[in-house]
Amino acid sequence: MTLTGRRVLFISYNGMLEPLGRSQVIPYLKELAARGVLFTLLSFERAAAFESDGPATCEALCRELASHSIEWHWLRYHQRPSLPATVYDVMAGIRYAEKLVRRNNIEMVHARSHIPATIALALKKRFGLKMVFDVRGLMAEEYVEAGHWRKGNSPYRITKVMERRALSASDGIVTLTQRIWPKLKEWDGLRGRNVCHEVVPCCADLERFKFSSEDRAKRRSQLNLETKRVLVYSGSIGGWYLSDKMGDFFVTLIRKWDNAHFLWLTLGNAEIITQLMNERNINPSSYTIQRAASGEVPSYLSASDVGIAFYKPGFSKLATSPVKVTEYLACGLPFIINAGVGDSESLVEKEQVGSLVNSFSEDEYLKAIASIERFTADTEQTRKRAREVAERLFDVRGTGVERYARLYASLLST
Repeated sequence: MTLTGRRVLFISYNGMLEPLGRSQVIPYLKELAARGVLFTLLSFERAAAFESDGPATCEALCRELASHSIEWHWLRYHQRPSLPATVYDVMAGIRYAEKLVRRNNIEMVHARSHIPATIALALKKRFGLKMVFDVRGLMAEEYVEAGHWRKGNSPYRITKVMERRALSASDGIVTLTQRIWPKLKEWDGLRGRNVCHEVVPCCADLERFKFSSEDRAKRRSQLNLETKRVLVYSGSIGGWYLSDKMGDFFVTLIRKWDNAHFLWLTLGNAEIITQLMNERNINPSSYTIQRAASGEVPSYLSASDVGIAFYKPGFSKLATSPVKVTEYLACGLPFIINAGVGDSESLVEKEQVGSLVNSFSEDEYLKAIASIERFTADTEQTRKRAREVAERLFDVRGTGVERYARLYASLLST
């Protein structure tokens, strides 16, 4: 079935000026729009979009998206107080989206995560639209496991009620991992229902994320890493990301590799990293904390040899697809990750491009290091294999867009 002329409202609670919107929303919409989908995009932008140069940046992005037949609208994201702010955003989103549905003759609404799904639910009930619930994670479980909510408190209960209603109303479901689907489809709202389902992991723009020998030489020279074997972590600090455990791993690594160097590639608080490395008596010459704009990340990954990502374990992590791992692979890096994170165990076992730690212990770290040493013994072959896996499994234009297009075609043909 052709998607030409089909009219879809895409709702994201992440802003398009944020890195997540830039990397995990816009590339998909552009590629689907190239297949003929007429998108109306509604996002919730943080304060920066409305201050200083924000309005001009929004207008420039609006023109860029319009050139791809994507009509972008944005509302202000409100953060505090948490529950009232979210309720306000949902109500404002419903009112605004209703106007868009009428004006643009929308046929289907695609909700990226739980808050947009609540908005989409109201639109489906009022207009009878097809509805896609793109489950980016298990929101209630994530907040409980992170210690922000208690199981059974008001935010938890409200979220689970709205989640059940959204699942009940959805015509299509997207999950980030295959591992969570057998569990999710037995939840209230999906149990016994035949819905269209696609697994769309966090993909990357592989035209941007790729290994460059020129960038490798340049960055290693800048950082004085020419003789080092570089372990890299790219992403946020704290929260779900176990910076302390990654520091512990490096303590073990540096005893095995006397030329090991830890590159922390983050926009987070450098003092947190400095403190945790000092607590482990790691010499400042053995690590670098580097702030990098999103466009610079591939060059720093090219300068590295191994990627790492440790997450706080929990049931909700079965639904997680780490985009940092995708980016590591795209730039030719093997990776180290802990067990229980989405489909990563299957990826390690089947594709032989990474190493798994089953617990945060020295014995497990030593096993992972031995495994990684085998990969780094043949750097060129490892880079080729990692890149091939990224192209086959995590390409925005391949895996991501093809699966979304298949889902859209299934829903819009009925």
